[in-house]
Amino acid sequence: MTAEHTTTAASRNGHKLSEECRAHIVALRQDFPQPRAALMSALHLAQAEYGYLPREVGDEVAALLGLLPVQVQEVVSFYPLFHATKVGRYHIQVCRNIACALGGARQLIRQFESLLGIKSGEVTPDGRFSLAEVECLGSCGTAPVIQVNNQPYLEHATLEDVERLLKSDDPGQFVRETQVAMIPEGIEGYLLPPNGQARRSIDDYLAVGGYQVAQKAWRQMEPDDLQEIVKASGLRGRGGAGFGAGMKWNFMPEESDKPCYLAVNGDESEPATFKDRQILERNPHLFLEGVLICGRAIRARAAYVYLRCEYVTPYRILMGARAQAYARGFFGDNVMGSGKKFEVYVTRGAGAYICGEETGMMESLEGKKGQPRKRPPFPAAYGLWGCPTTVNNIETISHVPAIVGRGAEWFKKIGTEKSTGNTLCGISGHVKRPGVYELPLGTSLKDIIEKYAGGMANGRPVKAIIPGGVSMPVLTADQVGVNMDHDSLQKAGSLLGTAGIVVMDDSVCTVRAAAVIARFFRHETCGQCTQCREGTAFLYKLLMRIENGEGTEADLDTIDQVCGFMEGQTICVLSDAAAWAAGSFMRRFRSEFEQHIREKRCPLPDSFEI
Repeated sequence: MTAEHTTTAASRNGHKLSEECRAHIVALRQDFPQPRAALMSALHLAQAEYGYLPREVGDEVAALLGLLPVQVQEVVSFYPLFHATKVGRYHIQVCRNIACALGGARQLIRQFESLLGIKSGEVTPDGRFSLAEVECLGSCGTAPVIQVNNQPYLEHATLEDVERLLKSDDPGQFVRETQVAMIPEGIEGYLLPPNGQARRSIDDYLAVGGYQVAQKAWRQMEPDDLQEIVKASGLRGRGGAGFGAGMKWNFMPEESDKPCYLAVNGDESEPATFKDRQILERNPHLFLEGVLICGRAIRARAAYVYLRCEYVTPYRILMGARAQAYARGFFGDNVMGSGKKFEVYVTRGAGAYICGEETGMMESLEGKKGQPRKRPPFPAAYGLWGCPTTVNNIETISHVPAIVGRGAEWFKKIGTEKSTGNTLCGISGHVKRPGVYELPLGTSLKDIIEKYAGGMANGRPVKAIIPGGVSMPVLTADQVGVNMDHDSLQKAGSLLGTAGIVVMDDSVCTVRAAAVIARFFRHETCGQCTQCREGTAFLYKLLMRIENGEGTEADLDTIDQVCGFMEGQTICVLSDAAAWAAGSFMRRFRSEFEQHIREKRCPLPDSFEI
């Protein structure tokens, strides 16, 4: 049903939204301790039906949830994927961040603008199409990527695809998803199913021993025992910070007069990071079993999974798997026949990278702007709705069934002494086989590029490598032999982060690469802290000035100084990440920055377009 049809039908009863949509929004309230927490899901429902979220629709949602209209409007205005003004019936989003930029995203945007006769951010006169440049769609291994409305991706998009999409009778169904995700030969995997399979059916998962560990955890084991196993395994968080998972669980109180919660971070919005979606698409019940075990370990009443909105296919698969698990009695009032209650709910974000920060995510889960909280107090003491909360990443939780089932000593034999187990390495950029590979921590970066990703795509040499998502400091070609583990990368002057690797060949202008990443952080700052709000904008301005041939030597010193003012000065580490990215490119490729300034132009004619 189109937005126009829905509005006409709904207007008969005096509402902008249909009675069915209104009833669904009211029903959402029961999933949360407070009605406001249903707001994100309610806005997604309202926008899907009405087409966008004008003030009248927001006011209607507010009334249904018992909120003030201003509380709804501040949320709508904060999240990029909530539209306060009308967009086209087919809203085209083109990713422009680093992997897609390397793959030719700018040419796709120009092609759309030429054929549609509009600029990015505009709507065609007939209202059929609107066009938007977005910072990341979470499919970096299949760059460049397009998404139309809230539909699956058009991956590996070409100029020919642009023409075919615009001529299609139903552009919203013009999709192609082709992501590579595998366990390489000779590697003992446990996160992904073998041989490229997808294990989406609960019966397929049960056939390989699925949910047996969760059953044991709920019926035969105590929470403290589960915590100690995971702590002894050395499992470190796979969401970026690398904090010990078992230690984080230990922070939760043994007794509390408030309910305890598990908040699962599936926002995975950092460019170069696209691994968690592979677990949800290929092995969703492994993740749900991990949620069950973790919930038991921290004495949680419920788990709230926060998933990035762009992940349409993972969301659909996860919701299907959740329904299957509930039907078997694995969640709900009598978990695994234990007589205990434990629920799992899923909330989608709306395009704000800052919600990947754990307290920003909790704010969003509570139906607010995703602005990080000051700490202390920490989530284990004061988390969701002021209750004790553990925050874990999707991949982190997905390791838990194997650890509890096979034992801590088994897990510690994989990887390195201080970086145990496998991890999912996402690799994008100028390689022949970009994708996600399950590998032991400590695998050399050179092997990942040459052995698993097939080497350089165009036969050109490596110039720069980002090893763990764009917030991690860049490495140079002579550091390609470094091992992908926490200690090795720290010694090399970078960090493991999310193990999202971007490989750039010698055609790449590092000033442009730095500017693309700086633009991302400028766009994604929540604006709360002055150093971050002003610093991210100033770094992007300085980098673009150098790229446009207007820079001076003094600008390089200014970049260095600005980075110093940004690091360690803000509520969360977005400011630090922006400084690490810009500062490391400038310091490690300073001669190229200086050449831009001397020649007053970019000296690399084959580089990607920004």
